[in-house]
Amino acid sequence: MHIQADGLTDYICEIFNAAGCSPAESRRIAENLVDANLTGHDSHGVIRTPRYLKWLTEEKLLPDRDISVVSESDGLLILDGNYGFGQTVGPLAVERGIAKARAHGVAIVALRHAGHLGRVGAFAETAAAHNQVSIHFVNVAGSVLVAPFGGTDRRMSTAPVAIGMPAHDGEHVILDFATSLVAEGKILVAAKGGKKLPDGSLVGPDGEMSADPTLLYGEADPAVTPDDRRGPGAMTAMGAHKGSGLALMCELLAGALTGSGATGPDYPRVYNGMLSIYMAVDRFDTDDAYADELKRFITYVKSSNPVTPDGEVLVPGEPEQRTREQRLKEGLPFADDAWAVIVSAGESVGVKAP
Repeated sequence: MHIQADGLTDYICEIFNAAGCSPAESRRIAENLVDANLTGHDSHGVIRTPRYLKWLTEEKLLPDRDISVVSESDGLLILDGNYGFGQTVGPLAVERGIAKARAHGVAIVALRHAGHLGRVGAFAETAAAHNQVSIHFVNVAGSVLVAPFGGTDRRMSTAPVAIGMPAHDGEHVILDFATSLVAEGKILVAAKGGKKLPDGSLVGPDGEMSADPTLLYGEADPAVTPDDRRGPGAMTAMGAHKGSGLALMCELLAGALTGSGATGPDYPRVYNGMLSIYMAVDRFDTDDAYADELKRFITYVKSSNPVTPDGEVLVPGEPEQRTREQRLKEGLPFADDAWAVIVSAGESVGVKAP
């Protein structure tokens, strides 16, 4: 089925409002989740609704929280998200980072104890819209999902990275990916009847590679939100030893350095740490050469002959923009099982699907 973005946003907003979030926060959560679906990142979209509600009920995620300043200097800001929704505390941290980089040229912002931050690329897009380069390293303390290269036991989170390079014409270059071969949410989507996983996305305790979501979630009732702690296997890192190494550094930068904590099995909550670096382009681009050089190089890269006659070389950010345009016209696609889980989550707080 296909569902229009505006109506879906209103529906998800109503669900979180009924669950105890303020109207303003409910709207932020809904817009963020639907925006992820619009860009094709369904793993970070409204499929997350049941899990967020579960965390709210368990008080592992707290509504309408503000950020606290742990320490601050000219170029450094350390913030605590106080276990609030990432859709609230994440943008607040980004806003502070952009302002600090505008004042000082560069800024480093460490955010600890944030709820699930959603699509991290959205933060890079926000910074790019303010003519700032940004780099974001994220980890998920308490979410032990990914096996290190050469191992079968879970030791790391999916540890996302996002980098944004602004362009004057608005065609920003946005790189956004999990350091696992696929995002955990993509496995969640696959488990609910969505797009199948690439081979080798998971590894079993016997070391055999697989694309079977039950290795992560175990055998579960389709009506129940999958629990990633039940499966006997682990997710795999992208790029073999290189992706595994990058994931390790994300854990140390976003977890250990921020004070949020690197991933481990003993955390009572699942929360994000994020280390962000902001750089004001106007402080670097003293002769206005940056925009021309970015455009020249992107054109040069895209001029490479495609591997197939009907293919095309794309740069980071282009697939998301094209998917957004298509889905705004055609609606957001949902497998029946995925939609049924969202409807059930809404009904659990007294909200019926429109």
